[in-house]
Amino acid sequence: MSGKYLALSLTGLVLLSGTLMATQADAASVTRKYRYFPVYGTTAEQLDKSLAKNGPKLDDGGESHPGATKIAFNARVKYRFDGKYCRVSDVNANVQATISLPSWKSRRRASADTRMVWDVLVKDIRRHEESHIVIARSHASDLERRIRGMRNERDCATLRANVDKITESVFASHDKAQQYFDRVETVNFETRFERLLTNSLEKRYAQQQKKKS
Repeated sequence: MSGKYLALSLTGLVLLSGTLMATQADAASVTRKYRYFPVYGTTAEQLDKSLAKNGPKLDDGGESHPGATKIAFNARVKYRFDGKYCRVSDVNANVQATISLPSWKSRRRASADTRMVWDVLVKDIRRHEESHIVIARSHASDLERRIRGMRNERDCATLRANVDKITESVFASHDKAQQYFDRVETVNFETRFERLLTNSLEKRYAQQQKKKS
C-alpha cells in the first residue's frame, strides 16, 4: 500500500521567508527502512526542480514527491480446534515501512537562508512520513485487537473467513485514514510551514542577539 503524499514547492517556501511544509493498542511492531534520493542545487528554484526530478513516484509516470512511505502489513493468525470449537490462539501484526527522504548534496555552497528553509522543510517531510507510520500502526493494533476478540466457531474454515472479513474492513479503514490525513496536510501546509519557518527565524534572531550581548 502506498498513499498519496504531499507535494511541496521550495520556491514558494522561500517567498514565505521573505514576508516575515492484524493487535492490541500499541502492541503492533514497526520495522523501518530508510532510502535517500539525491537533491542538487543551491537556490530554491534549483532545489525545487531537483526534488521534482529525483523524488519518489508513487505510480509509474506519476508525479514526484519530496518524500514517500510504502506500508506493508504482515499479520499471522494461529487457530486451535479443540474438537468442538475453533478459536484464535494467537495473532501478531506488524508494519513494514520503507521511507524515502531527500538528501541535499550541495548544502555547503548554499546561502544560510536557503539552508534554514531546507532544514525546516526536511523536518516537516520527516514528520509527515512518520505520521503515515503512526496511522498504519494504529490500524495494525486495531486488527490484532479485533481478531483476538472474535467469537469461536464450529469449524476453522468459518473462523478464517470471518478473520478475512475483519482484515478487509480494517485495511479499508486504514486507506481512508491515510487519504484523509493527506488532504488535511495539503490544506494546512502553507499555514503550518509559515509558522514553522517563523519559529526558526525567531530562534536564529535570538541567537544572533545573544552573541552580540
